[in-house]
Amino acid sequence: MSIPANAPDTLLGERALSKLKWRCRRGLLENDLFIARFFERHESHMTVGQAGAMETLMDLSDNDLLDLLLCRKEPEPAWAGAEVVALLQLMRTDGAQRPAIFSPSS
Repeated sequence: MSIPANAPDTLLGERALSKLKWRCRRGLLENDLFIARFFERHESHMTVGQAGAMETLMDLSDNDLLDLLLCRKEPEPAWAGAEVVALLQLMRTDGAQRPAIFSPSS
């Protein structure tokens, strides 16, 4: 998927979002949980810049991504720009929170 670099604050279109969500499927359940929680909270206002940052993170191996999400290591400046660092912080915050549990009324 090609993310245009000239409009980082533009909201991501529905088709591009769908492709990005497909691209974000991972082999480790732990990564999938962080990613799913992020999309639950932010997909409606996700920007092109954030999508590009997500693409960068998805290029990592599952274990390297999990290490970043769990704060075992920090992103390297050689490949992680400000958008990647900001997105990673959002994902860490969202992933650390438990999902809301639905309890039916009696």
